[in-house]
Amino acid sequence: MLALCAGSFDPITLGHVDIIERAHALFGQVLVAVGTNSTKEYLFDYEQRMELVRGALGHLPGLKVEPLSGLLVDFAREHGATMIVKGLRFASDFDFELQQAHMNQSLTGIETVYLPASKGYVTLSSTIIRQVSKLGGDVSGYVPANVLEAITARRGR
Repeated sequence: MLALCAGSFDPITLGHVDIIERAHALFGQVLVAVGTNSTKEYLFDYEQRMELVRGALGHLPGLKVEPLSGLLVDFAREHGATMIVKGLRFASDFDFELQQAHMNQSLTGIETVYLPASKGYVTLSSTIIRQVSKLGGDVSGYVPANVLEAITARRGR
């Protein structure tokens, strides 16, 4: 069964990695869709985000990373994904994601599975990582090594 995990991953965090690893353990195959959001100001460009995701998850056999455009359900159908996996941190995440899951299910029949964030990652977000790193803070405990390297290199510019 192919599960789909989607996000902008700017940058990918250890919380993202945890959800994707758990999805891989549950479903055997995972497709990670890296998308863009016109309302966000990105730290890394699209190609950099794709490479950082690949580098952070390269240890998972059979994992694929692809660019996402258009509707998530259309992308899922085109790639043969039968399940969308979402990580949840707070009740507000659930409120938002439930609306999307209902719409996705009604459009295509695809189901959504929710995985609660692991205890150590509940308050972690890419937004916080971007803010802390921009101000010179230490994010080493929250991102994969390849992401820390990219952030450090970016600061050195």
